[in-house]
Amino acid sequence: MKKSFQSIIYIIFVIVTFIALAKSFMVYENPFDVYENPLVWLALIGFVMVVVLKEMVNVIAYNKAKELQNEKDGIVPEESNAWIKSLLKSWTKAKDIEEEEEIVLDHNYDGIRELDNSLPPWWVYMFYATIVFAVVYLVRFHVLDGNDQATEYKLAVAEAKAALKEYQKSAPADLITADNVTLLTDAKDLGRGKAVFNLNCASCHLADGGGSIGPNLTDEYWILGGGIKNVFTTIAKGGRDGKGMIAWDKTLKSADIAKVASYVISLQGTTPAKAKAPQGDKWVEEETK
Repeated sequence: MKKSFQSIIYIIFVIVTFIALAKSFMVYENPFDVYENPLVWLALIGFVMVVVLKEMVNVIAYNKAKELQNEKDGIVPEESNAWIKSLLKSWTKAKDIEEEEEIVLDHNYDGIRELDNSLPPWWVYMFYATIVFAVVYLVRFHVLDGNDQATEYKLAVAEAKAALKEYQKSAPADLITADNVTLLTDAKDLGRGKAVFNLNCASCHLADGGGSIGPNLTDEYWILGGGIKNVFTTIAKGGRDGKGMIAWDKTLKSADIAKVASYVISLQGTTPAKAKAPQGDKWVEEETK
């Protein structure tokens, strides 16, 4: 009964994972891009690990059953893991029980004898490694005045910003930023935006935009400003600090963010099933002269 239950759970897990992966392949243009879609790779790795672990458990169970059957039949199998025992012995320097008399000490505590075992080689090598690391660290940071972590972080951020500016100068014309984003009204673009919205945003804003954990997207009030540029920035860079919304520019392409932002604005004036109370300030689009 227990084995059948485990098999049912395993089958359900495989089916759910397969459906989730299939859905991500339908939504994302490049589902195997690690930078854009890390969750896809996590799901794949998790799926493979579960399958491998299940097969390992099956093999272990089979070998254990075979050992019990051999023991029952009086069959003594040939030792197949001698090399493993040899490796463990070389890395632990453990003495066999028959040789313990050579290292027993003249100590006796209520019949418990003390052995003078050597330190395991793996432990000794790790200890030597810490000494080498300490010497390198001392010379690097206290003799040569190397940069600490905070300084290295600031230098890395400055270098990344400079590289980003250089990239934007030579980037393709279709690179979308908050400065050049425009409102999209084509049905295909809005359809794509809706699909990405339903996958990533509906859990907090509801599928009809009425708001749940996140604010209502169908009214005229905005916490971080309305309009395509503000909405694009909010999605790309994340909402207010500590309010739960993440920066989606690490997951979505700028083109998809523009489509989601356009779809969100298209929800203005619609009537959700359960509208959350307005939050923020009323947004009035400035007229361009």
